[in-house]
Amino acid sequence: MFIHDNVLKRERRPGPVRADFIEAGSGPVVMLVHSSMAGAKQWAALVPELETDFHVRAVNLFGYGATPAWPGTTRPSLDDYADLVAAAIPNWARDVTLVGHSFGGAVAMRVAQRERGRIGNLVLLEPSLFGLLQSSGRHEALAELHDLAHDTVHWIANCVPEAAAETFIDYWCGAGAWAAMPEPKRAAILANIAHLPREWSAVLEDEIDVATLQRSLPSQALLMWFENTARPSREVAEVITASFPCWLVAMIGHAGHMGPVTHANLVNPIIRDFLLSSMTDRKAA
Repeated sequence: MFIHDNVLKRERRPGPVRADFIEAGSGPVVMLVHSSMAGAKQWAALVPELETDFHVRAVNLFGYGATPAWPGTTRPSLDDYADLVAAAIPNWARDVTLVGHSFGGAVAMRVAQRERGRIGNLVLLEPSLFGLLQSSGRHEALAELHDLAHDTVHWIANCVPEAAAETFIDYWCGAGAWAAMPEPKRAAILANIAHLPREWSAVLEDEIDVATLQRSLPSQALLMWFENTARPSREVAEVITASFPCWLVAMIGHAGHMGPVTHANLVNPIIRDFLLSSMTDRKAA
């Protein structure tokens, strides 16, 4: 397993943005996109399960791992995050699979829209494409998110990162989750908490609707959601499920929003089976 760099250049930025990623295996390309407060190491259990059959790249988004923080003076959009991930896809790769969780799921969906000729599959684990709540009239769930974003950004702006982290973690993982978390994990989250306002703005200010997604996303996808998740994530999953009746949907019981980490033993085999089945179907076509 090695760490590499890829370079993305855009005129609006002050210089090249280097995206580092964890890389392993050979075969069809699978890109892994992590959630907020995580980083590519989120996929430490999944990479070994895929590397025997696939060329896996787990990307670090802005500010995580060796990827520099967002360099611009304006806040990055979801498209900016998508550009970063797209630049890390090998130039030769086609029929790429994108796997994204939470914030990374929203980024993966945007990459799939923008790189339609190169993306064959999507695996979405409770994607935080919260613009769907606005366009689908799910206003109460969206208001819940805006309140959470307001509180976390307030604490960060007032230099109380521990309060921001506790608010954020307890919302997504359950009351008391921050207090029960081992100190090394707390330290890792606090090291990344400054990225949160930019990630909030990317998903809460993005405008998207179902019709646009239906025209631009792959016909094959796996959507996974978790029984004990937060309301906004559940409602996004409901909107996507109703909008893409041909997609495979899996619900994992007794797990929350961080199921890909806390219940990797249940989640990872489903992802692997889906990817192997899709690979077999392509060879037979």
